[in-house]
Amino acid sequence: MTSWTPASMPDLSGKTAIVTGANSGIGLPTALELARHGARVVVAARSAEKGGAAVQRILGEVPGAQVEYGHLDLADLASVREFASGVDKVDLLVNNAGIGLIPRQETKDGFEMQFGTNHLGHFALTGLLLPRLLAAPGARVVTVSSDAHAMGKIDFENLDLERGYGRFSAYGRSKLANLLFTLELQRRAQKAGASLISVASHPGTTATNIVKLGPFQFLMGVFMKSAATGAMPSLYAATSPGIHGGEFVGPKLKILTPSETARSEEVARRLWDVSTELTGVRFQEIAYS
Repeated sequence: MTSWTPASMPDLSGKTAIVTGANSGIGLPTALELARHGARVVVAARSAEKGGAAVQRILGEVPGAQVEYGHLDLADLASVREFASGVDKVDLLVNNAGIGLIPRQETKDGFEMQFGTNHLGHFALTGLLLPRLLAAPGARVVTVSSDAHAMGKIDFENLDLERGYGRFSAYGRSKLANLLFTLELQRRAQKAGASLISVASHPGTTATNIVKLGPFQFLMGVFMKSAATGAMPSLYAATSPGIHGGEFVGPKLKILTPSETARSEEVARRLWDVSTELTGVRFQEIAYS
């Protein structure tokens, strides 16, 4: 365990950070602390109303902060492309948004919703922003995963989960995909000689709106850690000078060991190729020769 706190973060003046799903959950305190330390922050979210409210909350705590809303629906690749086309600079991308434990649904493009939103949407976003990230010295991509990745399994013959769908298994699969992507992005960036750092984080069991408990929702605040505490691994991964590419930062800022499957280069390359085909987004600058 480290004594690091958000107060330890360096001055981020001149940096531009994009945080997906920054309107609620751990995304909001992540965006808040980045703004507090001088970064220009884009609150990327589906809802203009909720995104705008998050911007006002941040401005309420950090008067004069450079913070703005950007419309982004990760379950719609057209929205991802439109959002990315409006980005002229980015030093830090926090792939934070996520959904989980829902009945089987599909994205606008026909992908299983948890996989399509949590993984494919962020895969496409990162790829579309890659030229801007590579132009920023020491840029970082932080992708929020979970220890639930350990129960995930990727059946490439059943990616839409039309057979054997389960809320928990589908969520675990999406979080496994997040880790596979994180590690493969780091390998490719390193091989290309890029200064880009790709890191994953796990917030721990956190009181957010990713899980709906109906009339028992209040119990989340009783038995789970706060969103601010859950945001600390992401903030540490995003700003600590001691972070190395490919690390997986967990609760209490411990460096975790991903599952054997998450560390598989073979599975990662296959997922990368499939994700490229499904989204139509190619990371040409760091493609393997």
